[in-house]
Amino acid sequence: MKKVIVACGTGIATSTVVCVKIKEALQKANVQADVIQCKVAEIDSKISGADLVVTTTSYTHDTVPVIRALSFLTGIGVEADIKKIIEILS
Repeated sequence: MKKVIVACGTGIATSTVVCVKIKEALQKANVQADVIQCKVAEIDSKISGADLVVTTTSYTHDTVPVIRALSFLTGIGVEADIKKIIEILS
């Protein structure tokens, strides 16, 4: 199963919204993934085995793809980000 880390600054409100939307999109696309929510500061401790990191703030990683997905909060560009996520996990 694929592993997706969803992170924001505090790991509470913003990442919850993004996490729910990603889970719904993956379910519709029949993509099975374990979607984990955390603070950006916790990503490095949870990165093992991750296939993708989705954040609402700045973060980079050398080996795991990272999508900065403010679109899930603004509503602008959501479909493009969902498409990227599904492509990476497929």
